Amino acid sequence: MDATAKAIIAMLQRDGRAPYATIAREVGLSEAAVRARVQRLLENETLQIVAVTDPTQVGFQRQALIGITVRGDIQKVADQLARLDEAAYVVVTAGRYDILIEVVCEDDDHLLDLLGSRIRAVDGVAQTETLMYLNLTKQRYDWGTR
Repeated sequence: MDATAKAIIAMLQRDGRAPYATIAREVGLSEAAVRARVQRLLENETLQIVAVTDPTQVGFQRQALIGITVRGDIQKVADQLARLDEAAYVVVTAGRYDILIEVVCEDDDHLLDLLGSRIRAVDGVAQTETLMYLNLTKQRYDWGTR
């Protein structure tokens, strides 16, 4: 990734609605060139442009991080968990858990159903530990590029 792509990403991290014309002036390209670069970054999944919300403000009162111990093929289990609509984040890890999954649910009953009926039902899930979020103190995605 070249310096221009990194600069475009950094600007979009600060403001995902920044006009291509503004970005073009900053990075020294034409608006059409910026549009094409952003499109390539979107297509190769380097970049997503989304509205980041506070889940509690849009009807999701329960968030949790679930640590999962797997028996068998870890990636296969992670791929199945990633298909869950409630899964905001699924990562294969080293350490105490094989997988961490962040979920967003409407309420405690929704979380209970998700855990009992769907997550623990995935073949290979041996054990789960649920850490329920009490307060969303910081949620940022503008860490830049390297």
